[in-house]
Amino acid sequence: MDSLDHAIIAELERDGRISNVELASRIGLTPGPCLRRVQRLEASGVIRGYRAVVDPEALGRSFEVILQVDLASQETSVVEGFEREVAALDEVVEFKRLFGTPDYFVRVAVADLASYESFLTRRIMSVRGVGKLSSHFAMKNLKG
Repeated sequence: MDSLDHAIIAELERDGRISNVELASRIGLTPGPCLRRVQRLEASGVIRGYRAVVDPEALGRSFEVILQVDLASQETSVVEGFEREVAALDEVVEFKRLFGTPDYFVRVAVADLASYESFLTRRIMSVRGVGKLSSHFAMKNLKG
């Protein structure tokens, strides 16, 4: 990847719906070579896709919680089952297995505190192998 590829990526990260003509203009290429570069970045997997950024409040999911989870067991079947079940939950918007403690970082988006309490007790705490849970509520969103 060269500086033009990096410039293309930066522009597409800012605006994934930019036209090829505008993108080419911004990075100093003609449309043909610009399009070929974008297609190459897509084909090689550097650009994995495009998405819409949606207002969580409009979807009734403006209450966000960071949930830390430790499993009670590290058995393969428990770990795989937990990951499969939690990854399938619509309320889970980010899910990472960590080195060290806690075992997992889970970002949850729901309507309000009551919805979160219901989600936690009915959906998360019912998953086999869940040990310790710790919920963190953001005071202020500073970036992202």
